[in-house]
Amino acid sequence: MKQSEITRREYLATGAALACGLAMPHSAAATPSPLIKGKAEHVISVWLGGGMGQIDTFDPKRKGDPVKKIPGSYYNSIDTAVPGVQLCEHLHQLAPLMDRVTAVRTVNHGVIDEHAAATNRMHTGRPISGTVTYPSLGSLITHERGPASDAAPPYVLIGYPNITRGPGFLGAKDGYLYLTDTTQGPAGLSRPEHITLDRQNRREQLLSQLHKGSPAPQAQRIQDYETAIAQSLRLSGPDFNQAFELDKEPAALRMRYGGEFGQRCLLSRRLIQQGVRFIEVSHNLNFLNGAGWDVHNEGILNQHELIKEMDTAISALIEDLEEKKLLDKTLIMISSEFGRPPSFDSGGGRGHQGSAFSCVLAGGGLAHKGAYGETDELSKKITKDPVSVPDLFATVLASVGIDYTKNLYDGDRPVPMTDGGQPINALFS
Repeated sequence: MKQSEITRREYLATGAALACGLAMPHSAAATPSPLIKGKAEHVISVWLGGGMGQIDTFDPKRKGDPVKKIPGSYYNSIDTAVPGVQLCEHLHQLAPLMDRVTAVRTVNHGVIDEHAAATNRMHTGRPISGTVTYPSLGSLITHERGPASDAAPPYVLIGYPNITRGPGFLGAKDGYLYLTDTTQGPAGLSRPEHITLDRQNRREQLLSQLHKGSPAPQAQRIQDYETAIAQSLRLSGPDFNQAFELDKEPAALRMRYGGEFGQRCLLSRRLIQQGVRFIEVSHNLNFLNGAGWDVHNEGILNQHELIKEMDTAISALIEDLEEKKLLDKTLIMISSEFGRPPSFDSGGGRGHQGSAFSCVLAGGGLAHKGAYGETDELSKKITKDPVSVPDLFATVLASVGIDYTKNLYDGDRPVPMTDGGQPINALFS
């Protein structure tokens, strides 16, 4: 093929591949690692906005003293179902379930003081760019897998909308529906009371006739808009909206999940059953301790209330999914923008730490270890098996059978799916 016949996309992709090959040792370039593919079908991502302190939850160490400013854990530690793996005492309902869970204790990035930048990093897997708006993990999975059922959207956010959760250069078709009230569906999907079913059907027939008489739109933005309209019409009926009728669940099960956050987790299970591929559930209820997970100063005094609420809801979710034979098909991920240091600030709380913190994976058909990776005696430095954010993304993508090595395209620009991340092999053995 002549040079003039090569498209710009092919030229850039070939150049990127050659550059990678030249940068690697010859043996590595010649023998790439075999692609890992798991068998999970869904992801429930639990977001702990503010920064969950790993030393006070999933990576406890010796106990410290905030008054005397002695670094260490705020709480006592307890044993779990996995020998040698301990948790904070307020995670006592999760402790016997840790054989279905892996606390990845060595996640790390270079963002320390900026919540927005760290939140972007943990949702897109990359630093903020001035030239590319990267897609979120939820949008990557949506783009590659789509919904598990035509009766459901692929991506639902239970929490407030934010650009870091969005589709970036992939476009609106890979975006999310969001809701903040677990008792009703996303805004705009419920038909107003004065619009009867017959009237709705007449409107749809008129819209269909207009489409037939018009040429197909060429602009991608208009195509995405029309795709969103078609999806909204499809989901506005009772089939999808019945997922939000939590009162149909047994009262004992609803009580088992706990308060507002627990009801969000229960709803996520119902949405999985409906066919949603990726769900993010936000847990940053500031009214429990006045600060959410961002426990500077006095915010740490009632941090245990947040931990206990998470313990109740996540343990219920694991057991509920397992009872319904959905746990191996559903990966649960608990993540936060960064962790907290072992030292105490002037008010007895904790600052930010991005150099070593914990994210948690459960279910999804993985070979769980209770914990993966090791930190030093104060959970400040990584001593074994570091996991970068791209590695974490590659692990999640691999778990749902997505090729984490491929390129996506922002126009003609090739963009690696995970910025070179590699899955945690031990979880697939």
